Amino acid sequence: MNDPSFLRLGVNVDHVATVRNARGGRHPDPVRAALLAAEAGADGITAHLREDRRHISDADIAQLMSDLKIPLNLEMAATEEMLSIALRHKPHAVCLVPEKRQERTTEGGLDVAAGHSYLAPFVRRLSESGSRVSMFIEPDERQLEAAKSLGAPVVELHTGAYCDALPGPDRERHLVRIQEAAKYAAKMGLECHAGHGLGYDTVGPIAAIPTLAELNIGHFLVGEAIFIGFRAAIQRMRISMDAARTSVAAQ
Repeated sequence: MNDPSFLRLGVNVDHVATVRNARGGRHPDPVRAALLAAEAGADGITAHLREDRRHISDADIAQLMSDLKIPLNLEMAATEEMLSIALRHKPHAVCLVPEKRQERTTEGGLDVAAGHSYLAPFVRRLSESGSRVSMFIEPDERQLEAAKSLGAPVVELHTGAYCDALPGPDRERHLVRIQEAAKYAAKMGLECHAGHGLGYDTVGPIAAIPTLAELNIGHFLVGEAIFIGFRAAIQRMRISMDAARTSVAAQ
């Protein structure tokens, strides 16, 4: 899809693997979920290979690389182990994220400004291998500037605080931060994505931000699939995103 006004949907299949690993065995298969997501209209697949392998496994990444016809976005911590895996598989995109063993899910964005010197060789080597490097960051100008200075062409804005806030002034404040950060990213020439915690009730205002190119959504879609099916959950999200973007274009 080359239309710059089109908002891509990346579907994260991590928590299909979480369900599988809770019981052991092979079911449900996150690779099967990724292929179904592609059929349902996903523009890409995201998978986070954690150091403790709590959900996605090395074998999942290998199979995704083999079977997918749409881009794979590999989320990973900036460690030598993960770098070697990414350099071996050469996925379409690699998103560097913070990772703590004790956290349930990714808590906040990567502090690119503080970790600039440490992160620089990861960005360079991944870029040289042909992967598009993205930095998962808070909607903050200082972090955007640090990502730009590293040479990362893409940033993904953390939407968790916005999604966790109750409707009202607090959520609106977080939304404004994301809007301003996305605008600033575009001004600097960065491709801007967003994700974390988005659901049907929160996606509209984010999808309406015209300088965003992609949303990455996973946990909500896997949970919603229990009630309406994975294909239907993805298609409903696609409709919500398209409606929000169309309403902006009409203004």
